[in-house]
Amino acid sequence: MVVVRMWRRLFGGQPEALDPARTDLVVVASSFDDAEAGSAALDRATELDRGAEAVLRHHLRLPADRIEQACEIAGYDGYERAAPVAETTGEDLVPIILQRVQLLDPLTCSQERSRMAGLAQRHDGVADGWDALQPPHPAP
Repeated sequence: MVVVRMWRRLFGGQPEALDPARTDLVVVASSFDDAEAGSAALDRATELDRGAEAVLRHHLRLPADRIEQACEIAGYDGYERAAPVAETTGEDLVPIILQRVQLLDPLTCSQERSRMAGLAQRHDGVADGWDALQPPHPAP
């Protein structure tokens, strides 16, 4: 992966940044099992281009009154809220998605999953899992 980045930098310039709002993105990797290692999830990901950026999305459920604060904290690390939130009242947990664009590797997947689990827990919520999106690869 490092070689690919160096090659692009030396000979291909910087690749265009991946736009998370693209409509052609597809799920290329995911893990919604707390016991599954990031490396196992990525090993299962046959469509993942490991040398290209992906939109890493974390699926959380948070109390409605804690969402803004959690999103602000996640924003310090470059995360943005992806989906509109259907606000509720009381103790119901509202599903949200926090996302950012990055290269994926087993270490960063595990670190980010742990970071989001901690964020959700500190805000009385739950981190359900993560997935990653990339543009589909052209058929050979």
